[in-house]
Amino acid sequence: MTSRLVEQLGARHVAGATAVELADRIRALILDGRITVGERLPSERALAIELRRSRSTTTRVYGLLEADGFVSRVHGGGTRAALPHSDTVIPTVDDETMIDLSIASMDSTPGLYDATVRSLPRLATLRGTSGYSLQGLPELRDAVAQRFSARGVPTTTEQIIITSGALNALNLVLATLNRRGDRALVEQPTFPHALEAIHRHGYRMLPTPVDHDGWDERHVTDTLLQGRPHIAYLIPDFHNPTAATLPESARARIATTARNVGTHVIVDETTAELDIDREWTPTPLAAFSPEVITVGSMSKIAWGGLRIGWIRAERSLVTRLLAVRPSFELGTALLEQCIAFELLQDMPALTAHIRSRLRDGRSAVARGVADLDGVDMPPTPGGLSAWLDLGAPVSTALSLAARARGLVVPPGPRFAMGGVLERRLRIPITLPPERTALAMERLRAAWNDVYAGHTPRAADVPHSAVI
Repeated sequence: MTSRLVEQLGARHVAGATAVELADRIRALILDGRITVGERLPSERALAIELRRSRSTTTRVYGLLEADGFVSRVHGGGTRAALPHSDTVIPTVDDETMIDLSIASMDSTPGLYDATVRSLPRLATLRGTSGYSLQGLPELRDAVAQRFSARGVPTTTEQIIITSGALNALNLVLATLNRRGDRALVEQPTFPHALEAIHRHGYRMLPTPVDHDGWDERHVTDTLLQGRPHIAYLIPDFHNPTAATLPESARARIATTARNVGTHVIVDETTAELDIDREWTPTPLAAFSPEVITVGSMSKIAWGGLRIGWIRAERSLVTRLLAVRPSFELGTALLEQCIAFELLQDMPALTAHIRSRLRDGRSAVARGVADLDGVDMPPTPGGLSAWLDLGAPVSTALSLAARARGLVVPPGPRFAMGGVLERRLRIPITLPPERTALAMERLRAAWNDVYAGHTPRAADVPHSAVI
C-alpha cells in the first residue's frame, strides 16, 4: 500500500529529484499542512522502495529534514513530521506588511453592529436559563429552516442543529457517522480542512475531479457505484476553490445514485449565498433526497468571527447527532445565536452587500491577472476565489517565491491529495480592491522571480492554515 507521504508527493512528480529537492518537497508538505505535525512517515527503506530510489538517497532526505527540525526520529518510534523550534519558520517580512491570501473571507457586514445591538434584549431574556443550547435556540433554528424552505427544501425546526461554524458541523457529522477504514468520496480540489477532518476520522479518500467548468458527472456516479463509499463530501454551489456550480440534473442523478448504494452525502453550503452574476438559482441538493445532510455557516455571508453554523438532516439522524455532541461540545454561544437570528431577518441586504464586494474583488483580481503572461483566470460567477491556470506546473515554486515578496498564497496541491494541481493557484476575490491590487503586484514580482530561477527553499516558509 502506498504511504500517505508518497501519495502527497506524487511519485511521478518527484521522479529523478535529488535528495535536496525531495527534502524541500516534504518540507512544503509539512508547512502547508498536507502532512500533519506528528504524523508517522515511512521508514527510509520503505520510502526508498516506494519511490524506487536508493536507500542512501532516502537516508540523506531524512537527514536533511532532521537537521532543519522538520522530522523527529526516535529509536523504535519511527520517523515523524515536526516543525522546527527556530526562526526558520518566521517570515522575513514583518507580519503587518504581509498580505495573507490563505484566508478567503471578507470583513464583517455593515449590519453586524446594528444586529448585535438588536440582539441584546433577546439575550437578556435568556439569563434565567442554564445558558446551554445543545440543539440551538428555537427561533434561530426556525429562521434557518425557513431559509431552506424558501429555497425549495421543505424543512422543520426539528431538522436543524445550530453549531459553532460549518467545520464544527462537519466534524460532528463525521463523529456520528464514523466508520474508520471505510471510503469517502471527495472532490479534487476541495476545502483543505475538510480533507483533514475526513482523514482524521479514518476514512480512505476517493477523489473525483472538479474544475471551473464543473464536475465529471459520470466519474462521480461510477465512483459511487464501484467504490460504494460510506460518505461523500460535496460543495455543489460556488465550489471552493473553483467557483463551479453543479447542474440540477446532475444533482438529481448523484443524489439518487448515492441513496441507492447507501452513501451518506454531506453537502457543504458555506459558499451557497455568494452569488455575483450566476443568473440562475439551483435547487439545493437536499431537495433530491431526504437523506442528504447539509452543513452551512454565517462566516462567509456575515463575518468569520461570528462562529455560527448549522446542520440540516433527517430527524432520526438529528437524534443521533445530539447524542454524540456532548462528548466534545455542550452547545453554541447564545450571544452569537441571537446576532445570527437578527442578521437572517435581513438577507436581501446581506446578499446585496456580498454581491457588491465580490464583484469589486473579482475585477481587481482580473486586472492583476492581465499582467501575468500565460496565466488564465476562468469565469468566476461567485464564490470566494478565482482558480487560476498558471499554464505550467509552478504553483509550489510560486507560493514559495511569493512569501519572499510578503505574500502568503497556498499552492494548488494544498487543495488536493497526491501532489497534483501544480498548474493551479487559488486567489481570493474577497479583499478590498486596493488590497487586492497590492497583492497582485507582489504576485507578479514572485512570478518574475520564478521564471528568473529565484525561488527560496521551503525551510524559509512559515506554517499556516487555509480558510
